[in-house]
Amino acid sequence: MTAQSPPPLTLETARDLQHMLPAEIGPGLSERELDAIEARFGFTFSADHRVFLAAGLPHGSRCWPDWRNGDPEDLAGRLSQPVEGVLFDVEHQGFWHPSWSPRPGRRTDALRIARSELATVPQLVPVYGHRYLPGTAGEYGHPVLSVHQTDVIIYGHDLAGYVRHEFTGSASGLPARATVDFWSYCVHGGPGTDVTLPTPHSPYAVSSQEAVEYLRMLALERLIGRQHHPHQLIEAGLTALVLDVETESLPLLAGLPRSGQESAHALFDQVVAELVLPGTLPLDDTDLPWEAARWELVRWWLRLIVNGSLAPGTGADVITHEGWGALARPPSLRPLVDKVAAYNDSVETRRGTHEQAITREAERLLAGPWPPLD
Repeated sequence: MTAQSPPPLTLETARDLQHMLPAEIGPGLSERELDAIEARFGFTFSADHRVFLAAGLPHGSRCWPDWRNGDPEDLAGRLSQPVEGVLFDVEHQGFWHPSWSPRPGRRTDALRIARSELATVPQLVPVYGHRYLPGTAGEYGHPVLSVHQTDVIIYGHDLAGYVRHEFTGSASGLPARATVDFWSYCVHGGPGTDVTLPTPHSPYAVSSQEAVEYLRMLALERLIGRQHHPHQLIEAGLTALVLDVETESLPLLAGLPRSGQESAHALFDQVVAELVLPGTLPLDDTDLPWEAARWELVRWWLRLIVNGSLAPGTGADVITHEGWGALARPPSLRPLVDKVAAYNDSVETRRGTHEQAITREAERLLAGPWPPLD
């Protein structure tokens, strides 16, 4: 993924950003303090991160790392958590990066190789809770990543964009740049997801009516600017074809070979037109961009969570970004957002409990009026 580089963060901009934070802001870290922290813990801050911390040191919540007075063991644990999370997935979930040497049969050998490989990857440095920036000296413009084991989500195209997204609900229209190969793989090639990219779900349709509704939901996602991989559109077409949906272009979409996937988007648009779906899509007629479309999509994403087609944590992250944030933070979605925040900030052993809480909240929302009442 490529995009124009965002501008370097300045002290003035960083201070403006910190005024948005629900946190106490202490004196910024001096250059000597920043250097001492890097030397003590054996990592480097990126250029933007250094500027942000030099402008002021957020504190008052355990989510903000206290680089000045914090417990050294706690800070060391935060720094090691991304790598330890990957190793957990290597040991228990079968994760293995394709650039590594072939995975050995013995688990201890696999962990040894993985740890050695991860030692060459730029370290992730905590910004807030489970949100991290790659620690590369002198570089700016890294996306902020939400990291749970190998479930990695882009939460802002850069540090400034992240603060606006996380704390004001203002989503940037700028795409993020993939800046560190390993962590980018976890976003794009591994089990993680970028909340601005295709929703990673399993098709669910079991009838022709559901297949057409599925195509309509994908069309709605495209309407608000979300992207889709060609294979997702082809799979949707194949599902519809198997369930006896009939249009002239549907067999062409469903039968696209791997070498012809560049045609998937145009063929999908033809299928949508042949099904006369554009006339059923809501208009962009309020001050909030695509307000009605986003509410429809929030309901769909909730259904995917409930029926098991979309992982609860990932689905709720998408809803937080594309629903709650883009819809000016409706109070009715706040309980779900709070539950996904608890999920994102939890230790691995508690994630199942938080996933259940997210699913129960999704069921509660779906059982009420729509859009849900504030």
